[in-house]
Amino acid sequence: MAQKLAQELDCANTMNPFRDNLFYGKTVVVAGASGGINLELAKMFSRHGGRVAVISRDRSRIEAAATAIRVETGNPALGLAGDVRDYQRLERVMESVFAEFGAFDVVISGAAGNFVARAADMSANGFKSVVDIDLIGTFNVLRAAYAYFVKPGASVINISAPQATSPYDGQAHVSSAKAGINLLTQSLALEWGKDGIRVNAISPGPVSGTEGMARLTPDRVAVERLSAAIPMGRFGAKDEIANLAMFLCSEAAAYITGTIIPCDGGLALMGAGGWR
Repeated sequence: MAQKLAQELDCANTMNPFRDNLFYGKTVVVAGASGGINLELAKMFSRHGGRVAVISRDRSRIEAAATAIRVETGNPALGLAGDVRDYQRLERVMESVFAEFGAFDVVISGAAGNFVARAADMSANGFKSVVDIDLIGTFNVLRAAYAYFVKPGASVINISAPQATSPYDGQAHVSSAKAGINLLTQSLALEWGKDGIRVNAISPGPVSGTEGMARLTPDRVAVERLSAAIPMGRFGAKDEIANLAMFLCSEAAAYITGTIIPCDGGLALMGAGGWR
């Protein structure tokens, strides 16, 4: 009886997509991971056994992030400096990750820039900088990684935003860049499906403890106004976004590609303009 129960428990653990060490022996690359949501994504994959490489343009911050991951999880983590706008640098970074950890099972592109400014008050360079980081940076990360993907079996996650589908006052630059990411996600899912590479995007809503929300909600009144506009009545947590990424990159989502999934407490249901 005890032996039969043990066998059943082993079987249940095998079928559980979030069992410990789900990503053991797998290589996970996260761009824009010196802090915020992307660092939490990297930590989550490391907690489940992944070998994680984190990339950001600030060398000291990304090395500190990699150290924090290793200390917390005891698993390998590599921090590499690279600006997502610099494609040639990204090529060298991806080659270094491959030499250290092998082919890529998961690549997450999440580098982003944001500020609040209406179009008439925004410089052309300000608009361009966000498009360069968010949209062109996402393409650069994925194109530089393409040669090193596990084929078939690799999974890509791009980080979008509610501004991609609903206009917000003072966010024309972000809306343009993130809408591009959504269509880039679907285009690459179409093109890379034959290689067995799945490409999806997550659209996080307001998430506590992130630099982006600190800019968009600089005081208590703004936080309360936004919270009241969210159907679930609260900001999300970084690990809630990470859990969705874990699902999308697991065997449980093996037939899902080309999707943009909101993780926003229902904010997208509020339509154009949202809370601003």
